[in-house]
Amino acid sequence: MSLFKKRTVGKPGEWYYCLEHKKVEEGPDCPGKDRFGPYASRTESEHAMQTARDRNLQWENDPKWHDAPAGERDGG
Repeated sequence: MSLFKKRTVGKPGEWYYCLEHKKVEEGPDCPGKDRFGPYASRTESEHAMQTARDRNLQWENDPKWHDAPAGERDGG
């Protein structure tokens, strides 16, 4: 057993979506870099990819997150 390899124990009721295996998991079975979550329910976790797409689309279209063109920053 490796001294530095810590296994994360999942908690019942915490749901994750594994990006590597493309499946829902109760408790974190896979490394954090490979999952979305935690989610409050299995159903919410099942929709993780759609939620991510929706949030990305909102962010891409949010004017607060985009720099104004050079002429607009100077007032003119």
